[in-house]
Amino acid sequence: MKKSDVYVAELEKLNKIFEEVEPSKTKLVEGLIEDAAFLRAENHVLRQSIAITGMVKIHPQNHELQRPVETGKQYLKNVNAYSVVIKTLNGILSKNMLEGDDAFDEFMRNAAGA
Repeated sequence: MKKSDVYVAELEKLNKIFEEVEPSKTKLVEGLIEDAAFLRAENHVLRQSIAITGMVKIHPQNHELQRPVETGKQYLKNVNAYSVVIKTLNGILSKNMLEGDDAFDEFMRNAAGA
């Protein structure tokens, strides 16, 4: 899968998840949604490279000499950033769900109208 395809798929997925959120909140997190899609696409490319090189270079003659690969370091940074963005987006979703009407709210409206 190409990097651009991963980006578009993630962007569509997150936008679909946020369809039920009030428009002002969705507008507020628009950049975070784009950042999450970007990080997901970047990590897709990094993972392909890591699959070939590994995350650590090991000296061929002295296996005790090891050096982390820059790709691996960046992948881990991106994973951490992605998880923070997703956690923030999830917090917005959770607050949106809490603010919605539930069975108790409907009961109270019906009781007030009776």
